[in-house]
Amino acid sequence: MYIIDNYTIAVFLSFITMLCWGSWANTQKLSSKQWPFQLFYWDYSFGILLITVVLAFTLGSTGQDGRAFLEDLGQAESRYLGYALLGGIIFNFANLLLVIAIEIAGMAIAFPIGIGIALVLGVITNYMFNPEGDPITLFAGVLFVMIAIILDAIAYKYITKSEQETPLKGILISLLAGVAMGFFYRYVAQSMTTDFLVPEPGKLTPYTALVVFSIGILLSNFVFNTVNMYRPISGNPVTYRNYFTLGNLKLHFIGWLGGAIWGIGMSFSIIASEQAGPAIAYGLGQGATLVAAFWGVFIWKELKDLPKSKNWLITAMFVCFIIGLALIIYSKVA
Repeated sequence: MYIIDNYTIAVFLSFITMLCWGSWANTQKLSSKQWPFQLFYWDYSFGILLITVVLAFTLGSTGQDGRAFLEDLGQAESRYLGYALLGGIIFNFANLLLVIAIEIAGMAIAFPIGIGIALVLGVITNYMFNPEGDPITLFAGVLFVMIAIILDAIAYKYITKSEQETPLKGILISLLAGVAMGFFYRYVAQSMTTDFLVPEPGKLTPYTALVVFSIGILLSNFVFNTVNMYRPISGNPVTYRNYFTLGNLKLHFIGWLGGAIWGIGMSFSIIASEQAGPAIAYGLGQGATLVAAFWGVFIWKELKDLPKSKNWLITAMFVCFIIGLALIIYSKVA
């Protein structure tokens, strides 16, 4: 299977993760006027599973290093399969809340708050499980990310009008999504061997863990998204019949593409985690907050109603995110 062998490539892949994780929600925005987000989310889940299976049978099954996908799946112990599956279930709960938050508050708000919280908690939990990097530098970076989250929440307060949904609703759902999102990665990391070149017996290689993780997402969708379809927090109720009657190939493709983009990002993050360490790989990937905020602010114009006197909040938010990410990267070599 394909394995990276140095920190520089690991950082590069983590940046690709950041771009993917920060950009997939554009597909939701593209389809939202024609396609209820609950139905979009089914295609998104299918897209994640499809891309991880493709990678498992290509990058995960070529070369002489490690274990090929099918061989690895056959020797896996149920305990480690369960960890990867649980990671998918936790992620799906968190991500569905994030999608709802995007629907209510937009990318420029939901991502910095939700994924920013996830970055903070994820770095802490993954560092406790597998300490990599200088802790002072690493957590200084986390502190700057937290400041950026606070600045974004303040900006949201200024653009929310009384006739819109209550300001707290978008923020609280984003916060809940972030708390849940901060814990999924550690279970996926726990399911995997720490040595990709000579994998430990019973544990999973990254490609196998990704497929099992994606199955966890799809299976839990029948619970989480079904509830969201018939008893939605935001939007109108939809049915399974609507999935086949309201959609067309273009709308389905947009959802599959969104899932594939996120799945590529997750795959690169996991592949990079051996060299970078789970805390750094996850932390850099969750720099997606910066990318998503860029899309929301400059492309979708979600903060156009922010008073000009408060524009400094957005500038300060971006600066704090950049400083925080730089410190997270530097923590490995500090």
